[in-house]
Amino acid sequence: MNDRSQRAFILLLLALWMAATRVNHFAAVPDASWAVFFLGGFYLRAWTRWAFPLLMALAVVIDWLVISAQGLQFWQHYCVSPGYIALVPAYLTLWTGGAWLQGLPRQKAWVMLGRGAVVLVVSVALCHLIAQGAFYWSSRSVVDPSLAGWLKNYLDWFPPYLRTSVLYVGAAVLVDAGVRAVARRVGPRVAAH
Repeated sequence: MNDRSQRAFILLLLALWMAATRVNHFAAVPDASWAVFFLGGFYLRAWTRWAFPLLMALAVVIDWLVISAQGLQFWQHYCVSPGYIALVPAYLTLWTGGAWLQGLPRQKAWVMLGRGAVVLVVSVALCHLIAQGAFYWSSRSVVDPSLAGWLKNYLDWFPPYLRTSVLYVGAAVLVDAGVRAVARRVGPRVAAH
């Protein structure tokens, strides 16, 4: 498989992963969107110009379909506020974190994992700051916004978003390592035939 087909395959997997989990906002299967955007930046850095907008559009379409299926108009849903547009820069912070990580010089595996963990935590914290802040300060659901209320809301919701992102990105790292290990073992055999 060449670089272009590998990237296309990864883009397809990320889109399917987001579609399969984003429909379940806060349900049994957590939404993988934050991990998808981080991993998209990492694996699809060279395709940022069009892959990021494509995944962003997919996220909006999924939200619209899920909300419509509930019999609501898009802007009537609890999670949608004028701050919804802030998901673009919020998700872009995740994408940028993944892309920046991809651009770092290669190091030993444990060094890369440590760097990756730090970049992921910072990216999720910034994404959450933008997305949660935009929602909190612009939503009609927040009756009496205050700095203390915003900080409490930020701190209440940050751990679940971080946990979900870490679990999904960690699973992707394990799958990537497994695929690379299999490719190293099978590669010489295929070349010999």
